Amino acid sequence: MVKLEYLLPLFLRGMPHRMTAWQSRLSAKIDQLSESLVEFRRNLHRNPEVSGEEFQTSLTLYQILGDLGLAVRMGPDGRGVIADLDTFDDDGSTAIALRGDIDALPIHDCKEVDYCSRKDGVMHACGHDAHATVILGAAQALQQMTRNGELPWPIRARFIFQPAEEICTGARDMIKAGALEDVSAIMATHMEPGLPFGKVGFRKGELTASCEEIRITIHGSSGHGARPYEANDPIAAAAQLINTLYLALPRVTQTHEAVVASFGQIHGGASPNVIPETVKLDGTLRTLLPQTRLDTIQHIHRIAEGIAMATQTEIDVQFELGTDAVRNDANLIDLLKESCVELMGMPGVYDIPRASMGGEDFSFYLDHVPGAMVRLGCATPGSDHWPMLHSTHFDIDERVLPFGSNLLARSVVAAFEPGSRWHQQLLTSRTSSHHDSPPD
Repeated sequence: MVKLEYLLPLFLRGMPHRMTAWQSRLSAKIDQLSESLVEFRRNLHRNPEVSGEEFQTSLTLYQILGDLGLAVRMGPDGRGVIADLDTFDDDGSTAIALRGDIDALPIHDCKEVDYCSRKDGVMHACGHDAHATVILGAAQALQQMTRNGELPWPIRARFIFQPAEEICTGARDMIKAGALEDVSAIMATHMEPGLPFGKVGFRKGELTASCEEIRITIHGSSGHGARPYEANDPIAAAAQLINTLYLALPRVTQTHEAVVASFGQIHGGASPNVIPETVKLDGTLRTLLPQTRLDTIQHIHRIAEGIAMATQTEIDVQFELGTDAVRNDANLIDLLKESCVELMGMPGVYDIPRASMGGEDFSFYLDHVPGAMVRLGCATPGSDHWPMLHSTHFDIDERVLPFGSNLLARSVVAAFEPGSRWHQQLLTSRTSSHHDSPPD
């Protein structure tokens, strides 16, 4: 007889679904991999590589995935890896892709742990080491089930380990390298230190903001600091411009629409008593909706023209798109949410109330195929003041690694169940956009 003390935690967790035979086997495989996943992630954390330099990380992943027996290829310039698992007897299905990023940040690691970064000024402070580990765990478990004949039906999965997310070039490079060829959907996770382990954040539609770089050059005329009336001061114009933008943009944006404009760099002048000729400003613009983005850009141009006229300077404003907004596909969110409930019960589901104003180059994949990103709670439950993303003390509760692998792997298998609604919605409609070459 099953003791009540064993049943009680299931009721407290909201009764996770009883697992089928293949789901039980998958969970067992993931459990067996847990220690190796933790060690792999710690090795990446010790040896981080910034965007554009992910050569050793890519080579390590290439070797591991190749040893698994997956069809594996390197990304452009020896950075990034694409691996394929196909158990179909013919070419009758598209693949579902899982994406993890692999680059680190130029941040010094201040944690006192044995897996602290060994590179001064470089650190995995955004969880990319964990993202890559989650995808690797899913690949390992699914390949083991394939070798043992334990998959319930054929699947076709692609595992994308992407470089240069932090500088918004990696996704486009991997797409050009064929990462989305014959792919019908893509899924990813992101660490979320604002949620405890055991919670998964879901949101349909906009999850992150579009990110635009603002580059402004103000041309004036130089002069002596003691006689500003003889010059057209670009520093004074810059101060007016920044203040006016910060005050005016909220007044011309509808209250239910989110807009953030911030300047992080001001460059101008070489001497404290000389009014310079030129000042340069660099900032960021974040919006959620395409029309809001266009309207805000127009407002910024109009305000700059007014300040230029008032200060008798020339103000050149340029915008450079970093990433578009991540817009999650509703069907994929439902698929991932169902898998989460199977694993953790309804208490594991956290519905994200509003989009983040942060950016993610995962959005570039969504220009070509439906996709979804979920946020995995990675703080230890009960902890106070868990370090947030890009913190010098950022870390994760490492139980999130096997959980994330399980969540993604079972979602891939479930999507291929013959006759299921996921199979109908995600895999049977092979539109031309899945095969067109992406634009340069």
